Parts: sequence; structure tokens; C-alpha cells
Amino acid sequence: MRETLIGQELSSLEGLLGERGAPRFRAKQLYHALYRERLGSVEESTTLPKALKAQLAEEFDWGLPLTRTGVTSRDRTVRYLLGLADGKSVEAVYIPKAQRDTLCISSQVGCPVDCKFCLTALLGLERHLTAGEIVGQTVALCRAHGLEPRNRPVNIVMMGQGEPLLNLDNVMQAVRLMADPDGMAIPLRRITVSTSGIIPKIEEFGRHEIRPKLAISLNASTQEQRLELMPITKKYTLDELLDACRRYPLRSWERLTFEYVLLKGVNDTDEDAHRVVSLLAQLKAKVNLIALNPGSGIPYETPDHERVIAFQEIVERSLPCLVRRPRGRDIYAACGQLKRSAA
Repeated sequence: MRETLIGQELSSLEGLLGERGAPRFRAKQLYHALYRERLGSVEESTTLPKALKAQLAEEFDWGLPLTRTGVTSRDRTVRYLLGLADGKSVEAVYIPKAQRDTLCISSQVGCPVDCKFCLTALLGLERHLTAGEIVGQTVALCRAHGLEPRNRPVNIVMMGQGEPLLNLDNVMQAVRLMADPDGMAIPLRRITVSTSGIIPKIEEFGRHEIRPKLAISLNASTQEQRLELMPITKKYTLDELLDACRRYPLRSWERLTFEYVLLKGVNDTDEDAHRVVSLLAQLKAKVNLIALNPGSGIPYETPDHERVIAFQEIVERSLPCLVRRPRGRDIYAACGQLKRSAA
């Protein structure tokens, strides 16, 4: 496969164009074409000279993923199946809201973590995505919906397929391109990376000067319960995960987000809610509750709305606690439902 231009940072573009005899300012023009203007091909550039465009088109792929399908929900959420250069595919989701838009993007083809309530886990892991394939999802969805982060807020959540912290180098390169004011100009406060709890990578993530917000998938109130739902807990125990969270270098404006998928009769009792409060008592944190989004092959049920609200009421006496409204559930675009289906 040929090298792609989407995913290259400015310093890399300077090297590529310098090797081809182009002056340094041409790299900045190409960088703007890729991320600020979000063009569909090098031929669309009106600033680069014709000869350089022809040379780049001959030697490189632009790198936008191919939209294979786009399925629209009753609530206007759109689930995209995006094709990659090697024939593999990932899913990304566009979620429109009144004051902002949210893009849910993937970091791996499939996922290795095997959470028992998640459809993506049934795929297993095929490979990591490159930085270009990660940021390319954002470019593609912004193009498809005419989004301009400089004019209207765009949130990015890496909660699609994959465990982002197991592909950390590529994820962080993509984040830099999305957050760069000369790139896509999406503020770091509007980018969230979600992890199942890979402790060494949480510590590495925290050492990055330029980093987005961090969300932790908790999903249980005891070690035994979490081990059943998330087998990775055997390697990274709940106590060790919480210790890592306590050591995490939060910025002054920041809270850790804990995601909690509620499963009927499994982890949704009042006792579970009280234990969650105790687990997070020493942390500057907030909790997002997610009633299970069902799917074929998942051996759990969605709790009643009344049970979800009762759980929330207990937690929010001590911590900020929101119930995340499912979006795109009817088209399998909601949290935990991405399984690379075409319709």
C-alpha cells in the first residue's frame, strides 16, 4: 500500500516536500488542505502548483476512508461503515445535537478486550488503525455533514471499535492533528479517549503534555463482578485501576469520567450504586450511566428506566451523575453496538 498524506504531521510534510524540492511554505499549504480545508483530494487544492499536485497524486494516496454505507436513525444519528485501503472496515457515528455535534470514532479494527456486554468484542482484534485512519474518520464525517469546528462545537469520542490505549502512539498523533489550531482546531476539552483500564497505558497517557480527556469504563462495583463482565480485570484488578486513577495528573478544569453500563439484575442494584460511590469517593470524578444497548449474542438485558433513575439518584448525592440518552439504538449505532454491519 502507498503512504497516505492524511495522518502526516507538519514536520513530516516538510520533509516529504523538501525531498521533492518544494519550498517550506508548500508543506503548510498542504497541511491546511488536509486538516483545515479537509479537501477530498490533492487535485482540489487551489494553492498548490499543478506540477506538485501531480507529483503528490502519483506518489501518495490522499488517505480518506471510503464510505461504504451510511444508515440514518429516527433521531438523525448516522452510522457509517468506512472502508480502509487494505479492504478492512471500521464504523464511525455522527450524532447531531442542538448546540453541538459529536463524532464517535474507532481506534482499532475490532477489539481485543472481550467485554461481555459489547457487540464489538465479538469481532476480536484484526489490527490497529494508523493515525491517518483515525483522523481520517473525523475528516470524512466533517466533510459529510459540513461541520466546521471553528464555528460550531464538535466533540470527538474515541468510544467506537477498539481499545484506544492499546494503540496509543497512533491515537495521540491523531489527537494532535485534530486539536492543532492550524489543523482541525478541535479543542482538547472536546476530545475524549475511553479505556477499559489498561493501567500502564493510563500512566503513559497522563504523561503526555497534549492529551484529551480520559474516560474509564467501570461497569461493576466489585472485583468479582468486573471480572465476570470485563475479563481484562484479571490482569488489571479493580483496586489497581482505582489506584492508577488516584495518581492520574488531572488538570485544574478536569474530572475523570467513569462510564457504567447498567445490566438488568447484574450490576444495577441500590447496593451497587452505594458501592460505586464508595469506590470513587477519593476521586475528582463524574459518572455516566448507560442502560445496556442490546444486541444479538449479548447475554444481558436492559434495565427498566425506573431502575436506572433510582441508581442515578443514589450516585448523584455524592458525585455528578448523568444518564446518557441512547442515540441511534435502532440502527445499532449506540454505545457497545458497533459490529461492522452494513445495515
